[in-house]
Amino acid sequence: MKKSLLALASLCAFAGVAHAQSNVTLYGIVDAGLTYVSNAGGSKNFKLGSGNLQGSRWGLRGAEDLGGGLKAIFVLENGFSLNNGTLGQGGRMFGRQAYIGLSSATAGTVTIGRQYDSVVDFVGPLASGSQWATFSGAHVLDNDNLNNSFRINNSIKYTTANYNGFSASALYGFSNQANTGGGTGFANNRAWSVGAGYSNGPLTLGAGYLYLGAPNALNNSGGNGTVPGIGGGAVSGDFNSVAGGVNIDRVQIYALGGSYAIGPATLGAVYSHSKYDYDGASAKFDNIELNGKYMLTPAMQLGAAYTYTRLNDEQDGKVSYHQIALGANYWLSKRTDAYLVGLWQHVSGDTFAASLNGQTPSLTGNQLAVTAGIRHKF
Repeated sequence: MKKSLLALASLCAFAGVAHAQSNVTLYGIVDAGLTYVSNAGGSKNFKLGSGNLQGSRWGLRGAEDLGGGLKAIFVLENGFSLNNGTLGQGGRMFGRQAYIGLSSATAGTVTIGRQYDSVVDFVGPLASGSQWATFSGAHVLDNDNLNNSFRINNSIKYTTANYNGFSASALYGFSNQANTGGGTGFANNRAWSVGAGYSNGPLTLGAGYLYLGAPNALNNSGGNGTVPGIGGGAVSGDFNSVAGGVNIDRVQIYALGGSYAIGPATLGAVYSHSKYDYDGASAKFDNIELNGKYMLTPAMQLGAAYTYTRLNDEQDGKVSYHQIALGANYWLSKRTDAYLVGLWQHVSGDTFAASLNGQTPSLTGNQLAVTAGIRHKF
């Protein structure tokens, strides 16, 4: 009897140690609201939307202490529509993020799976569309992916430790194809990205680069471009929403940005250049954004942003986009806030109409969208 009690006590003690060394956290965001659009295909529209400020999601985040400052980590993050309960990111169970890796406070972190690229990591958080201006406040068509329209599959990523506010990362996304030549092999639907950031006191800086090789090619038999039911490439089918159905040969995105806090105010700026090569031509986007936010009270934030986008398309001509965003957030608690965001876009140039990100294009050169909603974090 004494031996049994001793064994039970030892087992309980071991279980307590194991529990102290590992943990799994359930987290998520629920976000929904009502949007008015002044001209959606020629008509006004009122609609309910999910994930306006941040995509609705739930996830599991885990870590296990392996000793010596080393941890095993994982993240499984699901995206969904609050309106109808369907899965997001093309119907994937864990379409937002899914990775496993090893992390050291001194040596950095290596992760493998479906992940964010370095542009999203370091420059995305500095853009108003990723902060308070809703997904429709992203740069035109989210051409620079600062609003995270697509992720990188089959990727291995290294992120340095934080050295006095400085960190950097490098990512490679495999096509998972054999090198068969003719543009259908190893280089087809692969991706790579590098970036760095600095944060110290009121100052935050970030820069990044992303390369995509034939991300949605029709002949991409080993990837998942526009061929239904086939998986394996570095860039998911979500990319087609950015490409607009055009077969893209190559994408290059350069981005940098910064912000500086002065008391209750924060001022920021972002520049990005995106180049899409397709069908022997190219489309180049240059995006310049100035943004600011101000804590009017401890519970209320005001935001404003202006974005100028210049598109030079060798087939369709030159277009200029002017976009203004105004917003207000009111925190009802530490985890729940209500928001009101207004966006206006004006377009001038060759054969293009106004089209706020994620909205049905206008039939004129102007489009207005106003969104009121509520967000809860858990």
